[in-house]
Amino acid sequence: MVDSFTGTGMRPVVALLLSILLTLPPLGSSARAQAAPAKLNIVIVEGEGAINNIRQRTAREVIVQVEDENHKPVAGAAVLFLLPDSGAGGVFDNGTRTLQVRTDSGGRAVAKGLRANDVPGKFQIRVEASFEGVTASAAVTQVNAAITAAAAGGAMGGVGGGYFKPS
Repeated sequence: MVDSFTGTGMRPVVALLLSILLTLPPLGSSARAQAAPAKLNIVIVEGEGAINNIRQRTAREVIVQVEDENHKPVAGAAVLFLLPDSGAGGVFDNGTRTLQVRTDSGGRAVAKGLRANDVPGKFQIRVEASFEGVTASAAVTQVNAAITAAAAGGAMGGVGGGYFKPS
């Protein structure tokens, strides 16, 4: 009879079980490996068509969601937001026209700290995402405009003292 732990009959089985256990995450760990997707999609969540007030140098944040080919969010993807080099546009809080962030657990990335420049007009923010060698790109269109209090009030239905009377 062969001893179950020291005999030669069980050594290959024990070695196999040990190798399997060493590859598993610890109990209670939420870490899980995310397989490389075949394709990435960038969904524009917020910021498309926004009008930025160049008088106040305020701009609408861009929020995107990176998804795989099955429309599942991709956490940990690198996302690069790129503003135009000239003309209408702006800079990020870091003083540059590029901002790189990672997607959160829901696959979302936010271009925080966008400040409009003083050039009026339409512009595009390029968005590039990358995960495990797979890439995708998209563009978000925004407009820089000199918005006055009266124009803002009229556009908001009279809020803030502006008044619009149809002719």
